[in-house]
Amino acid sequence: MIKPAAITVLAWDRLLTAGREATRAVRRELRRAGLPPLEWYDVLLEVERRGPCRPRDLQRWLGIEQYNLSRLLTRMERAGLVHTMTCPGDARGQIVQLSDAGRAARQAMWPAYATAIHGTLEQRLDDAERIALAGLLARVA
Repeated sequence: MIKPAAITVLAWDRLLTAGREATRAVRRELRRAGLPPLEWYDVLLEVERRGPCRPRDLQRWLGIEQYNLSRLLTRMERAGLVHTMTCPGDARGQIVQLSDAGRAARQAMWPAYATAIHGTLEQRLDDAERIALAGLLARVA
């Protein structure tokens, strides 16, 4: 059995704690602004960045279970933020595409997200620390 060093376990614990705090901060700011939940932002951002895609790709990129993603996409489609269409060449598959309203919603959500980033990282770390953190996390990710 592998037994990580105590400092490794401490680093792991702090990484998870920092991730939870960052997520809570974003959720709090989105709620405060009366905007859709964080999961919606994540989907909108990925589809905006990558273009029309299959739900299975979103599932892999975002780490969301298929049944949760399916319900999420249904709610987002009802809200007019995404469109799903049949995948060419695979009648059982679907393609998720961002609507104009989805693009606008993602842009409207960004200021709340940016506020959380500012409060969680920018106010607590100087430029050199943020650069070092980004480099360390790139190695872990």
